[in-house]
Amino acid sequence: MVSVEVVEVIDELKNGYDVVVIGGGAAGLSGALMLTRARRSVVVIDAGNPRNAPASGVHGLLARDGMRPAELVERGRAEVRGYGGQVVSGEVGEVIREETGFRVTLTDGRAVRARRLLLATGLVDELPDVAGLRSRWGRDVLHCPYCHGWEVRDQAIGVLASGPMSVHQALLFRQWSDDITFFSHTMPSPSGEEAEQLAARGIRVVDGEVASLEVVGDRLTGLRLSDGTVVEREALAVAPRMVARTGFLTALGLRPVEHPSGAGEHIPSDATGRTDMPGVWVAGNVTDPAAHINADLIAEETRQAVAARARGDLAFSAAAESRVCEAVLGNRRHGL
Repeated sequence: MVSVEVVEVIDELKNGYDVVVIGGGAAGLSGALMLTRARRSVVVIDAGNPRNAPASGVHGLLARDGMRPAELVERGRAEVRGYGGQVVSGEVGEVIREETGFRVTLTDGRAVRARRLLLATGLVDELPDVAGLRSRWGRDVLHCPYCHGWEVRDQAIGVLASGPMSVHQALLFRQWSDDITFFSHTMPSPSGEEAEQLAARGIRVVDGEVASLEVVGDRLTGLRLSDGTVVEREALAVAPRMVARTGFLTALGLRPVEHPSGAGEHIPSDATGRTDMPGVWVAGNVTDPAAHINADLIAEETRQAVAARARGDLAFSAAAESRVCEAVLGNRRHGL
């Protein structure tokens, strides 16, 4: 009988590196890959709690569409290591500036020095407090149409108002489905220009607080309002408040600020990712030109729909009437 001894291997940190990358997701590993190819000494410190963990696949990434997030990370780690970089599991507790760079201390007591820092810790999603919502997150409760819109195309999609970007989110998801319902929830019902835009795009508005999600057979089937009414939906979009994971930077005086969109926090930086703190760069959630092109088209189409509705365009009226009839029939099926 052969006895096999299992030994747990822990990456040992060197005393110092050219760059310490904090965060081992796609952004951090991509940065580490380019730096190792530039023959820099690099270590990636990864806490192992990626934001996209609940998702079944990564979408919109060329040649890797549909790949499981965990597999993408493992491939990225192997590539970084292949060029001499290190990837170490651990959570950063504190970063302080020293004369020649930075001292990075992990919560387990290990410490390492860096000439430069790349912050790629990502964001934390603060979700609305609705019963059953969190357990469906990343499945049929989602936030990004570019990540998940194709998977829920032509389905009955709800959009839960939770912040200043919720109407914009509803208009975005209208590109993927004709059946969009906007739930005002605890927010004021859309008025003025926003109400006009939703009406022009055939997006129904339901007022009243959403109490819970209805799930049957591990599938979202509807939203239950506080008055007991159930509105059938197959998918739900929310706009969570996004909070930067940067508590360990307090000693540096580098703090997140509110994003201009009102959607959460971010670390301000210039176009290169350089922050106000010399030697510290940020990466992740990079602007996607394709998303901006689509958003520009949606804005144009919404303006056209509003204008057509205002002048009583016959073609628009016929299409709108058809959508209303479909909605009425659907409501009757749903018991509304």
